[in-house]
Amino acid sequence: MRLSRPVAIGLLGLLAALVLWLVLGTGVTDGEAGDDRAAAPSSSTMPDASDEAGPTGVDTRSWDDVSACADTVLPPELEPVVDDIEDGGPYDYPGKDGSTFRNDEGYLPQESGGYYREFTVETPGLSHRGAKRVVAGGDEIDPEVWYYTDDHYESFCEFAPAG
Repeated sequence: MRLSRPVAIGLLGLLAALVLWLVLGTGVTDGEAGDDRAAAPSSSTMPDASDEAGPTGVDTRSWDDVSACADTVLPPELEPVVDDIEDGGPYDYPGKDGSTFRNDEGYLPQESGGYYREFTVETPGLSHRGAKRVVAGGDEIDPEVWYYTDDHYESFCEFAPAG
């Protein structure tokens, strides 16, 4: 069956509109479908003010192209790491935790040397450090920005410590 030229163009336009709607409607960016780390938390996933649930996704630097973490992405093991950072240690992996994160790939905003530090987030069931990390930037005990990665620095999202 052969379609007339106007019908084929109409169908092609409809298909293009559908693809555009799907891409824009699901928040897909840079071809990464299904990655909810970059999704801004909805009001239904944000804890209310009476909740002491731990770190939550927050985009404090909207200019940096790093989105807020979806709260469902932040593991419960993140909270003790944040507490250790705010207490100045001790850390689970001395010599590793608290060391300078150089941001060689440039996934985070460029800052002066020593601005970012990395910390291990435990992965239950693993006998090694795993891939989960916090990268904190700014002051050593009171960082101004917090990033989380669960894929060993391949992608980041931003969060804020609990209250």
